[in-house]
Amino acid sequence: MTFSKTFLPLMIAFLFVCADTPNKKYVISANTAATIMGTSNLHNWKETVGLISGEGMVEWNADGSFNLNAMSIKMGVYSIKSTEGRIMNNNTYKALNADNHPDITLVLAAPIRSVPAGAHKVTAKVNLSIAGVTKLVDISAVSATQGKGVIIFEGSKAIRMTDFGIRPPVALLGALKTGDEITIQFKAVLTATN
Repeated sequence: MTFSKTFLPLMIAFLFVCADTPNKKYVISANTAATIMGTSNLHNWKETVGLISGEGMVEWNADGSFNLNAMSIKMGVYSIKSTEGRIMNNNTYKALNADNHPDITLVLAAPIRSVPAGAHKVTAKVNLSIAGVTKLVDISAVSATQGKGVIIFEGSKAIRMTDFGIRPPVALLGALKTGDEITIQFKAVLTATN
């Protein structure tokens, strides 16, 4: 038996197995966005998160659906900027204890199975960590796919700051008091790395 007759089939089999690895890594792309919206006794307010990173592990099924087996997202607290300016920014950083907890994190707690390609509503259980407190929460989103290269999750989640041990920020010597409930709007864009 010659070297080529032995080696070539093994090499082909190896390449086939590598090409068909069940879990494919996806990373959070620059198109990802998150906005935090809230109320106060004077007016509504909005903050934008500037620094978002993360990754996910996706398995594509034979029927074209996918399983989201893992995902983690990190948002930099010091990248949060308010439409109300520097004073509100600083109050946010203080309320979130940014020096000790510089990131807000979301980690998928259980896989999401058999999500059809195209646009579909999904609900995920995630461990949401804010200011050092972690809570298991349900987050609803609409998923959309662009082939197997891009997966988008878009939705919103209302939470109470006090559930995470956060005292709602005040400003202007106490004249401006923010409401306890905030809404996080998000668009998470995951792009395949291979």
